[in-house]
Amino acid sequence: MKLYCLSSEPTKPCLVLSFKGNTLMLDCGLNMQSVLNFMPMPMVPSPKFSSLSAWVPRDNHQDWQIEGELRENCGRVFVDSSPEFCPPLEKIMDFSEIDAILISNYTCMLALPFITEELVEFIERTPKATLARHWKDMLHMLPPPLADAMKPKSWKHLYSMTSVNSSLAHVQMVGYDQKLDIYGALMVTPISSGYCLGSSNWLISSDHEKVAYVSGSSTLTTHPRPMEQTTLKHANMLILTGLTQTPTANPDTMLGELCMTVAMTLRAGGCVLIPCYPSGVVYDLFECLSTHLDKSGFLQVPLFFISPVAESSLAYSNILAEWLSTSKQKKVYLPEEPFPHAFLVKNARLKHFTSTYAEGFSTDYRQPCVVFCGHPSLRFGDAVHFVQMWGNSAQHTIIFTEPDFPYLDALAPFQPLAMKAVHCPIDTSLNFTQANKLIRDLKPEHLVVPECYTQPPMAAPHRSDLVIEPVGEKLLITFKRGEVIKLPLKRKNGRIFIEPELAGNIVPSEVRPGLSLASVIGELEVKDNVYTIRTIEDRQGGKRNVSGVGPSAPTKEEILRERKHEYGNLDAQDLLQKLNQEGIHSGKIQHGPTSTSIHLQDEDTVIQIGDNSTHIFCNGDQKLRKKLRAIIMQCLKRF
Repeated sequence: MKLYCLSSEPTKPCLVLSFKGNTLMLDCGLNMQSVLNFMPMPMVPSPKFSSLSAWVPRDNHQDWQIEGELRENCGRVFVDSSPEFCPPLEKIMDFSEIDAILISNYTCMLALPFITEELVEFIERTPKATLARHWKDMLHMLPPPLADAMKPKSWKHLYSMTSVNSSLAHVQMVGYDQKLDIYGALMVTPISSGYCLGSSNWLISSDHEKVAYVSGSSTLTTHPRPMEQTTLKHANMLILTGLTQTPTANPDTMLGELCMTVAMTLRAGGCVLIPCYPSGVVYDLFECLSTHLDKSGFLQVPLFFISPVAESSLAYSNILAEWLSTSKQKKVYLPEEPFPHAFLVKNARLKHFTSTYAEGFSTDYRQPCVVFCGHPSLRFGDAVHFVQMWGNSAQHTIIFTEPDFPYLDALAPFQPLAMKAVHCPIDTSLNFTQANKLIRDLKPEHLVVPECYTQPPMAAPHRSDLVIEPVGEKLLITFKRGEVIKLPLKRKNGRIFIEPELAGNIVPSEVRPGLSLASVIGELEVKDNVYTIRTIEDRQGGKRNVSGVGPSAPTKEEILRERKHEYGNLDAQDLLQKLNQEGIHSGKIQHGPTSTSIHLQDEDTVIQIGDNSTHIFCNGDQKLRKKLRAIIMQCLKRF
């Protein structure tokens, strides 16, 4: 079994597992950190961005090609071009060999369907006139953090909606606990991970092996169906990734701070901007924040949800009962929506629009208000517009809840800003304490984790508790981007089927009390990784005479008398005695660390006896080899 790591971010994993002749991709995450190196894409021309000075190296006599590609703001340099993304590694794996891709949740599938569609529309509606590429040839001359960019020549521009739709056409929807056959060799089963709507962990099993893939899981009580743990217990291999990006922040505490910050801003007459994804935690934010605002007396303050997929996101969340927690699942079958946002929309408290220039927005828009919109990176989407509109007033507040992007880096192109910035990252993924408890409960034979989980995070280097602990005395197996590792799971057993007619002719022989053996002669058929022994057919389509004697098939007793099978261990001293009896007297026994050899000096031959095999080295003398083989067979037990 081999594991390929194609990604650098454990929360946006892309792994490939090869086992039993099958190749499975485990998630297909897109690393979007690269977009922070680019200028924002405003919906209308920005005088501020246009007036930023171009950046060029001091000695620019030979690098004139980059003129106009880079702009500087408050000491930070940005690429003035359409943003580029860091895709999974391609060169260490031939993607055409992948048999299936297993997706854990919407954040790990290049954000399809909602996030990708939103990204594509954001970028396509604010195209850049220039394409910057020469800066990648002179990283050594650029200031950080641009100089520290990871292999920017491998970055790619976002795909088109045509590509998105083509990709979605290949997606197969499955239900929780549904078993899927992968070419007869493996069974894969999605199991609720408790992280978001439809999120799954995966059980990958064969007849005798069991691999659990746990990514993006949560044991907190929120809107998704709770995490299922029983099925994952006692796996031969547990691959664990997708832990929290904010291990020192408590989600409940952050949610409380968000609600208080919003109320304080509204009380002062300001507006609140919450850059977010159109699915996931935003459903909980609608529920908790609206309740808090009602209690605080802000019943008339509108909530705006702006996204190209806002309407479909709200609609789907209310009808997919299988993905919901038990309490919300029950409401689906009653005349009552499972999420409060349906009630908020019906009463015009929560208003959703595809964009700020959509029909009806300018009519409904009023201040103070709370706006939920994308993108959390602040490089594209309606969030760019609101930061530009409200950024010069200290009355307004921007609250960062998504943990994917460092909020100061997101704000860097807009500085200096007067509006308040508050960091309330809400990450419901497993923290290290929860993950270590889960591992102890699951009791896997081997544990595989990203290398970064074995040391405290850079933000808290003194927190030795923020690491994954080994399973018992066994060492952790770690991986990082670009690595291919061998996992200690070898196939020891396999399942083979015997055709009923052939199975009826099997007569076992007892070789010792409690152990019987039988031999089978037939044709081995391998189809879709299913092994079947069938009765041998002759060329005319009839049953072949397995003994080859006489016109009719032999009886079972005749077959047993004619077939003899040797088994057991070979004793070197017994073999030497047999050789002497057969007239071979020059043998000498030599004991080695892993085998025993008998050197026949006169015959210039060596017989090497190992634990599971015996080899004869006789310089091509086939007559002697056959004689020695017959003598060796006499030293073994037979049935």
